[in-house]
Amino acid sequence: MDDGLAVRTRALRKTYRTPRGTRVAVAGLDLSVPAGGVHGFLGPNGSGKTTSIRMLLGLVRPDSGTMHLYGEPVPERLPHVMRRIGAIVESPKFFPAFSGRKNLSLLAEAIGAPRTRVGEVLELTALHDRGDDRFASYSLGMKQRLAVAATLLKSPDLLIFDEPTNGLDPAGIREIRQTMRDLGREGRTVLVSSHILAEVEQVADTVSIVGQGRLLAEGRVADLIGAQAAGVRATVPDPALAAAVLEAQGLSARADGAHLLVDGVQDASEVTRLLGGHDIWVSELTRTGQDLESVFLELTAEKGLEATGAVR
Repeated sequence: MDDGLAVRTRALRKTYRTPRGTRVAVAGLDLSVPAGGVHGFLGPNGSGKTTSIRMLLGLVRPDSGTMHLYGEPVPERLPHVMRRIGAIVESPKFFPAFSGRKNLSLLAEAIGAPRTRVGEVLELTALHDRGDDRFASYSLGMKQRLAVAATLLKSPDLLIFDEPTNGLDPAGIREIRQTMRDLGREGRTVLVSSHILAEVEQVADTVSIVGQGRLLAEGRVADLIGAQAAGVRATVPDPALAAAVLEAQGLSARADGAHLLVDGVQDASEVTRLLGGHDIWVSELTRTGQDLESVFLELTAEKGLEATGAVR
């Protein structure tokens, strides 16, 4: 099977027994991750993201469904395809007293990667100037980048990061974000799981949004955001009067303090034309855009799912 996808799951399902009965972690997930670029795997905590990733990596066995990595069925062919995969699912362990370079050299020796690869991955993750410093002296962001460097030692085609910015300060988040962007631009596939939709929106080319173990939407970020109703925000002398005029013309409009909000307008010039016809003049007009969090909340409402967990 060669469908141009790095990751493909169909009807993937996983349940767990709990003292209160059976809990469904993943409920028939159909996931499609195109090869190349950054793909966000998004949803609140408890939506099945980590369980799905652990199934892909052979750490958890699914109840039913199929999984493929670069066309290879897993877990059956996982040993064969694993050389193309690098993953950070839990915090990796490094020797605190050793330098970043020494840690990577030991790991390279253990997995049979050439020693020259160590310098290359330090360069790729912008750690070359700090490679000889002790790991214990690294910031959280640098430690996470060293973990990324470790996954790059075998030059994988697919990198899987589960909540890579958890616990990082803004500087560390910015560092990891840039690293993911750079890897995607190289032609690698980066699958990044996160509950922080706004954060991943800044780096992802494509996304899959999940809720309660189900796929809610999938596609290019721009297409998902653009599919939602567009609107405009206008500054006018009398927002209430302007809203009444537009309502009479069949538009959805309302006053919002000193501004006028108009929903579902594809052509912003239509607002200025209609208001101008009633001698109401717009001094400022901006388009109001959706974000992935807004898309997620609308999707959960449409499908009758409770938007549980942290979505920030």
